[in-house]
This record gives sequence, C-alpha cells and structure tokens, in this order.
Amino acid sequence: MNDKSQRLAARSHGPVYAPGDKEYDGERTGFQLLDPHRPAVIVAATGAGDVRSAVEFAAETRTPLAVQAAGHGHAAPGTGMLISTRRMSAVRVDPRARTAWVEAGATWRHVVEAAAPYGMAPLSGSFPGLGAVPYTLGGGVGLLARRFGFAADHVRRLDVVTLDGRLREVTAAAEPDLFWALRGGGGDFGVVTGMEIDLFPVARIYGGTLFFDAGRVPDVLDGWRRWTADVPEGMTSGVTALPYPDLPVLPAPLRGRHVAQIHVCYAGPAEEGRDLVEPLRSLGPVLLDTLRDLPYAESGKVFDEPDRPHAYRSRNLLVSDLRPQALADLTKAAGPSAPVMTVVGLRHLGGALAREPHVANAVGHRGAAYAVTTLSPVESGEEEKVGETHRDALAPFAGEALGRSLNFSFGALGGDEIRSAFAPGDYDRLVKLKAEHDPHGLLQANHRIPPAL
Repeated sequence: MNDKSQRLAARSHGPVYAPGDKEYDGERTGFQLLDPHRPAVIVAATGAGDVRSAVEFAAETRTPLAVQAAGHGHAAPGTGMLISTRRMSAVRVDPRARTAWVEAGATWRHVVEAAAPYGMAPLSGSFPGLGAVPYTLGGGVGLLARRFGFAADHVRRLDVVTLDGRLREVTAAAEPDLFWALRGGGGDFGVVTGMEIDLFPVARIYGGTLFFDAGRVPDVLDGWRRWTADVPEGMTSGVTALPYPDLPVLPAPLRGRHVAQIHVCYAGPAEEGRDLVEPLRSLGPVLLDTLRDLPYAESGKVFDEPDRPHAYRSRNLLVSDLRPQALADLTKAAGPSAPVMTVVGLRHLGGALAREPHVANAVGHRGAAYAVTTLSPVESGEEEKVGETHRDALAPFAGEALGRSLNFSFGALGGDEIRSAFAPGDYDRLVKLKAEHDPHGLLQANHRIPPAL
C-alpha cells in the first residue's frame, strides 16, 4: 500500500486498494473496458460512511475523485481516487408506498428482482446490468418511458455526500437546488449513496424483437418511423441495426446479414400488444420473432443486449423528426461497408417523456421525438476512425437535432457538446451549482460541468 491508501484504509470499513494489489485491476474495471480508470487509490465502499470518509479525504488533499458502480458507460478515467460502490447493492421495497430504496451500486436487475414479487416495476433501462443510480442521474429513458416518463422524474429522495463532507438528505423541500440538478444533470454535484424511487403496477409486458434483413427490406427503419406516429403511450419501442458476422454461434437466419431489430415493450394486455405490432410484420419477411407475453422480471429479453464487458464508444443526437432520406443515409453509412463495425440505435420518445414532472428537474430536450445513436466496438488504435464514422453517420440528422443525451454518450464530450444536452438557462444554473458544491472541480463525473462560467 502507498501512503495515501494506508491513510484511507484507517478511515474505511471496506477494503482500500492501490496499484500493485492483486484486487486492483478487478475493482477498477467495469463493463466498459476502453481506457479504464487508473486511480492512485480505490475505496471499495461498503456504505455511506465509507463514501463520506473518502470524500472528506479527497477534499482535504485536493485529490481528484471519480465514482463507479457498474461502469457501463464511464467516460472520464480517474487518476486520483476511485470510489467503487458495487458492494452497496441493497434494495428495499415498500409495497404500500410503491417505492424502493436503492443503494448506489445496485443494478436495475437488483431493483427489478426486488420489486417483482409485489407485482411492481421500476423505470429500468433496456440492459439489466446498468447501474440504477448513474442511469437515473442522467435522466433515464427505459422500457416504460413513454408511459411514465424519465426515471429522473420519479425520484423522491437522494442521499448525497457533497464535497464539504456532509451527508445530505436531498429532497424537493430540504435541498431544492441539488434535487433539481441531480435528477437529469448527472453526477457532478456530489456522491449519491442511495435514492428513493417510485415503482409502478406493471407485472407483465408484451415485448420482444422482430428481426428483418435490412438488405432485403431497405426501408425498414422508415417503416418503423411511420408506425410510431400512431401508437399509444403504453408502447415504447426502438430499432437496432447492425451487420451480423457469418459465425456458427449466431442464429442461422441472422448470419452474414445486415439485420434491423425492432424492439417492442407494451405496458398493457398481450392481446392489445399483438394487435398494435401487426403492421410491423407487413414491412417484409421476418427472420425471427421473439415477441411474447413476459413477466417484467424478464424485461431484459426485449433488447437482449450483450452482457459481456467490452471496449466501445457511442454518440447520439436527440431529434425532432426522422426524415426518410436521413434514415436511408444512416442505413448506408453504418452498414456492412462502414469503416468500422457500427451499431445504429433508434428510440421512440414523446408520450410521458414530453411532459414536465410534478417537481422540475434538469432533464433536457423533452420535445425530442426520437434518439439516434451510433455505437462501435473499439480495437487498439481505432478510436479516431470510430469517431469519424459516427460523425458521418449522424450528419444527416443535423437539421432536426435538438441536442444530445448524456446517457447514450459513451465517450468524452467537449464543453459545447455537454452544454447541448440542456436548455441554455438550465446549463448556466448547473454551472453555478457546480461552483457552489465543488469549486475546485475535484469530482470527475462522466461528462463534466465546469465549476465556472
């Protein structure tokens, strides 16, 4: 142990690691393997007390500080201290109040499994392995989003250690400015140790995926766009398009094809869901159909995303509309001939996402109709090529772009790009709050708000 880790270990109940310790690499590495954190010391927190001790130490020594739960989309490697919250994974459900208390390191899988016995569901993301707290701090567009809104809209309380070492109970009444900022403004104002969130009476969904060959059905993306124009708010959907390699481990109907996958989650009776998706089946030959009635505990099967850690980068735009020509250009730019393997993602927004919550928060661009994302695995030396490919693929949507989402930005963003995630007045307010709560800029969040205008 180095001197810093020894001093921290004396303050912490959980383990503290330094470079050279055998546990160091496993603790610093999350789901995102590209450019992992390289801290001088890791505090493997077991509770709010450990977090508070670590933050106090960072403030005393002016040590840069980062926080990692599941590490799904981190973008700012820490070189000072890393607080790992993965051991703080408890979830407590109050079935009468229809709420859950979620510790900082819990994933959505933990929350979904805790709520399911009561016939309830959280506003969880498409990937169950996502950290519930960081996802919610960034806004959170999940499987029930069009029905109930952003995950950040349904936070009742946050326990937060601020850079002055205080453990604060942050609510609309007790800490209104912090409550506003943390719900949608990201994790740049303190270290959240837990949150109380609403649960919803959703025990089952109609969901899954329809798979199409984008080479044989070139207008499948636009067909999905047209279909979204009339669906009810209970229907949340998206499209993922990617070239499948010709490998025997993959389903035979998909091998060697450029596949467009339409993902559907309907928060209503299965028979209604079946009727609503019927027009999608007429877009062209369906390669595979996994749509069915599902318990919400199995909602991760809707998008069925890879659960193995890997290195990747992603960019996105929030847009007011999807022009047919832009979708055609996207299909070509991110297809099999793209310079790097590129996954295209489209999400249908609107519905409850467009409405202001009962208590205002920092979530930006509620008027966006769709999100457009590009994601690529990154091999050594490919990051510049990946960035250029993503910029080219998103260029056709510039005319309809309103800004971007921090949650779908897996990679470093420039100052103007971060600013574009918020309304101008809201961004200025976030900057002032950053200066108030972290004037030295010690907290290294994924997408940093500067502590000064």
